[in-house]
Amino acid sequence: MSPVITLEQDGTKGRYAAIVDGIDVPAELTFSIVNDHLIIADHTGVPDSMRGMGVGKLLVERLVADARKKQVKIIPLCPYVKAQYQKHPDWADVFQG
Repeated sequence: MSPVITLEQDGTKGRYAAIVDGIDVPAELTFSIVNDHLIIADHTGVPDSMRGMGVGKLLVERLVADARKKQVKIIPLCPYVKAQYQKHPDWADVFQG
């Protein structure tokens, strides 16, 4: 079952939320907007009910895809995002630091 990922933004804060049918609590990847060219990936949280489904990775993939489209760089403050980046050297174009 594939999650539906939505993007929510409010001022300088934003989040990607992943919803899976039958699970009440969404997974999320939160970020802060530094400026038009830079965002900070703050936190990734996946409820226990979604563990093992690859939802966290899908959230990071969406973050990377959107960063490419918007031509922004990502600072991976979140340990999970940083770990995924280290596994995907092909994402180097959108990561800073």
